[in-house]
Amino acid sequence: MSTDKTVAKNLINTLEDGTKGFADAADKLSDLGRPDLAAQFRRFAEQRAGFSIDLENLAAIYGDDIDEDGTLLGAAHRGWMTLKDALAGSDPDGVLSAAEQGESYAIAQYERALQEEISDGLRRMLEGQFAHVRAAHSAVHALKTMV
Repeated sequence: MSTDKTVAKNLINTLEDGTKGFADAADKLSDLGRPDLAAQFRRFAEQRAGFSIDLENLAAIYGDDIDEDGTLLGAAHRGWMTLKDALAGSDPDGVLSAAEQGESYAIAQYERALQEEISDGLRRMLEGQFAHVRAAHSAVHALKTMV
């Protein structure tokens, strides 16, 4: 079960980073006059928060104490997103590109987690969440082509 704990903790951090990243992107898109995109990003942020809670509940069963600050790589992504906005003149395309990069990172983390030897219950939970993460990545990519 220690592998389950480690996998859950790593993904919780990734999800918390995604929650923060999507919420920040939603605020930025709202400021840029794109409430349509902002609403979608708020839904993604809520989805990530829900996934994180589900994994935190599972981790609590294993007696794990989860760090609420997110990962160093996640913090680097948030920093990159801020820099990307500045370089892109704070346009919606720059925000969407940063979000797509963040979702690519989340996909890689789920793929890595699903390669681990984990319990069937955790695997089923992650496979369900992963399907939504891939769908969000596809949606962000599609939005980029429309902006």
